[in-house]
Amino acid sequence: VQLQASGGGLVQAGGSLRLSCAASGLTISSYYMGWFRRAPGKEREFVAATSRNGGSTNYADSVKGRFTISRDKAKNAVYLQMNSLNAEDTAVYYCAAGLPPYSTSRYATSYRYWGQGTLVTVSS
Repeated sequence: VQLQASGGGLVQAGGSLRLSCAASGLTISSYYMGWFRRAPGKEREFVAATSRNGGSTNYADSVKGRFTISRDKAKNAVYLQMNSLNAEDTAVYYCAAGLPPYSTSRYATSYRYWGQGTLVTVSS
């Protein structure tokens, strides 16, 4: 099983990035999927999650209205569209996959598989 996160980079404050998470060895339609991040000197935190069919999503308050999580069954991938980025969004972003009984989760311990992370740096 592999989750390959990509799309990170350097962006100016107010800009946008789209992160991708390509899955291999698992079918994402069987998993709820989430994005987490770890900023320098801080603990890992929840960003967004989507249910197995994409019908349910939830977001951290800090990104609500700016970030959108989506999934593409045909491409077996999950995305995180990030708009209106600010310096506080600078972090390594990780995608993760989790199994029922949860439909989605904000808790890292409920996820079974993790990607390697992609760095997002927002310059102010």
